[in-house]
Formats: sequence, C-alpha cells, structure tokens
Amino acid sequence: MSRQLLLDLRLPVRTALGRGDFFVAPSNALALAAIDGWTDWPGRRLLLTGPEGSGKTHLAHVWAGLSGALVLAAADLAAADPPVLVARGAIAVEDADRIAADPAAERALFHLCNLAAAEGAALLLTARGPVPAWGLRLPDLESRVQAMAVARLGPPDDALLAAVLVKLFADRQLAVAPAVIPWLVARIDRSLGAAAAAVARLDAASLVGHRRITPHLAAEVLDSGESQA
Repeated sequence: MSRQLLLDLRLPVRTALGRGDFFVAPSNALALAAIDGWTDWPGRRLLLTGPEGSGKTHLAHVWAGLSGALVLAAADLAAADPPVLVARGAIAVEDADRIAADPAAERALFHLCNLAAAEGAALLLTARGPVPAWGLRLPDLESRVQAMAVARLGPPDDALLAAVLVKLFADRQLAVAPAVIPWLVARIDRSLGAAAAAVARLDAASLVGHRRITPHLAAEVLDSGESQA
C-alpha cells in the first residue's frame, strides 16, 4: 500500500475545542479570564493576540460557546453580509491580521466594526501580533482596532506544552509511549504550533511504518532532514 494511500486512510482528527479542553497556564490565564468575563469588555470588543498555534482558535470557540457567537475567518468577511452577522449579537473574526492589503476584506471588517458598535453586538478579533505590525492600508480600520482592549497569549511553559501534546495525540486517537511526552517537551520549539507539527509528523510516520510512537521513532522523525522541510 502506498504512503499516500495510507495517509488518505488516516482516521479524521477530532479537535476538542470546548472550555474543559483548554489547559490553563500562566501564559494564557489572563486571556482566558478575559474570555470568561466577556460581558465586561470595554465597548463589547476584544482583540486576542498570540503566536501561531498559541490557542487563539480554541479560545474563540470557547467564547462562541459562552456567547453564541458565529466564528469566521477575516478573509471571508468580504463575501459575508454584515447585518446578518451582527444580528447574531456576537461575532468572532479570526486572523484579522492576515487581511492587510486586501481592500475588500479591510473595508468589510471596518463596516463590521462600525455596525457592531452601533447595534451593541460583541466582537472578538484574533491576530498573531499587535495592530501596527499588521500593515493595514485603511487608516480608519487601524484606528478602530487599535482602540480595542487586548488580551495576549504567551509562549507555553513545560506543563502546558506537555498537556497540549497529550491532547493533540488524543485528538488523533493515537496511543503513545509515556516517555514520548517529556522527550518532545525537552526538544521541540517552545510553541504550540511546533507541538502540532511534531504530532502530525509522528502520526504520519507511525501510520506509514506501522510502528508505535516512541522516543526512538520521534528521534528518527524529528531529527531527519524531512522533518525540517
């Protein structure tokens, strides 16, 4: 059986995004508290920032569970109907920083910000970094977002990284040797994005080679030239 066919037959990843699946640590406790206290956001708006894979999407879905918000990508705003979105009473827009230099998306987000404020709808934006680094071309949009309260997600500590690795393997329905988690914590980059990438590579290697996920396999996969590609 070919490698590609084996990968195609992989069980679907069931990512757990509920409130109980979010692991609390010093790096994310303040951001989680801001989400839990969403009814007290100044102007009913919050900007959630953090590096790739830091938990922004998870927190956006936690907030959606609390508020009934619709979650959508900023890139999809240009094709959406802002009055319909605002009628939900709460909207989460992911990856707002990625729409810089997309005039239609920037205008759509600006219109959404104004309409949400006028109608009293709650608005959550997520992004990888502070507003000045986004490169927005629409000054009025930049000023609107710059005025929002900000909650930040920081790099994970060892305990959080270990807990997330356990969750990522569980999402993929993978059983791993107990020593794998501390082995990975000691060696991968200090980010949840690196954890997700490592788990995905180990999943693929285990499937193709019909091997258990052990520190030995992890060393082969993560130290290989392919893992750095």
